[in-house]
Amino acid sequence: MRSEERSLAVTLILLFVAALLLLVLGRIREVAILLFMAALVGVYLSALTDLLVRQVAFPRTTALAVAVVGTLLAMAGIGALVLPPVVAQAQDLIGSIPRRAGDLEALLARLAERYPVLEGTALGPQGGGVVQTVIDDAMNFVRGSLVGYLQAGGKLAIELVAVLAMAIYIARNPSLYRNGMLALVPPRFRHLARTIAADLGGTLRTWIWAQLFAMLVLAVLTIIGLWILQVPYALGFGVFTGVVAIVPFFGSTVSTILPALLMLSVSGGVHATAVLGLGVIIHLVEANVVAPLIFEERVSLPPVLTIFSVLAMATLMGPLGLVVAVPTLATVMVLTRHILFGQVYGDQDPSRAPKAVLVESMTGERKVVMVEEDAPAPAK
Repeated sequence: MRSEERSLAVTLILLFVAALLLLVLGRIREVAILLFMAALVGVYLSALTDLLVRQVAFPRTTALAVAVVGTLLAMAGIGALVLPPVVAQAQDLIGSIPRRAGDLEALLARLAERYPVLEGTALGPQGGGVVQTVIDDAMNFVRGSLVGYLQAGGKLAIELVAVLAMAIYIARNPSLYRNGMLALVPPRFRHLARTIAADLGGTLRTWIWAQLFAMLVLAVLTIIGLWILQVPYALGFGVFTGVVAIVPFFGSTVSTILPALLMLSVSGGVHATAVLGLGVIIHLVEANVVAPLIFEERVSLPPVLTIFSVLAMATLMGPLGLVVAVPTLATVMVLTRHILFGQVYGDQDPSRAPKAVLVESMTGERKVVMVEEDAPAPAK
């Protein structure tokens, strides 16, 4: 009974500390999200730096410089090649929205006339303008989300520079910050902290590489598929599909429906159904065939919690919350399973703790976290 009371007391204390931490983070949420984004970029740069150190035997400082410069040059090159035609297609598409909306409204009106059951709905004569209403709501949401960032140009530039600078320092000597955090933990819990650090680092690294790969594959396959189906603005829709892939469920849904709606107003239901089927197939193939062949492990999160995380982070932090929703949920899951389930409830052996959210791509099994008892290593 005493052990159960102690477990309950520890659980309540942890919940209180978590609530207090969330309250503090709520007050400084903009700074917290910038720090978290810097950590994500730092994990990416650190992984790329480690690869260069192993494969090319560069000193770490040189490898990091190559990683940073190479990444910036790659982004600039891709932007110079892709952005001009994408912007042109986006402007053309936006300019054609009123005409496309009118065509879609007429199509829906004909459907309402053909099927009397629809007459009393928003598609019928009494509820006209449903398409334009949806478009106006979407445009207002986009304006409300982006205007603040566009107006604060100087602040945005400073924040981007700050994120990049913090990420570079993290990637230059990650052990300095990791061991600094470990030093704050009481010695009796230090192995648990090392386990959490190792699992969290591997989880974020896997998510970043898998996300970048998914965005690239989805964009390329969508461009090719829409071009074969002779869909206008294939390049713009493909790039949009790759960008919004960072938002699970909602990004895939919107990027699949939008070109189908366009074709519904242009060439009818058969063509629109083919485009809709193409989007579904591309997302299924990327997630279930291509990615497992490339990556040994994948991040496995409960779908309901993932959707809730996206909605919650968007409500709390706006568009930036959409970007960090999944890694935030993964971080919370790692901490919960290792501290609450493993340490408080005693559901797992601390010396052989399984990974919290990383599973093997083929089998779905979770491996044991490999913990290195390392010491601070100076940067070369």
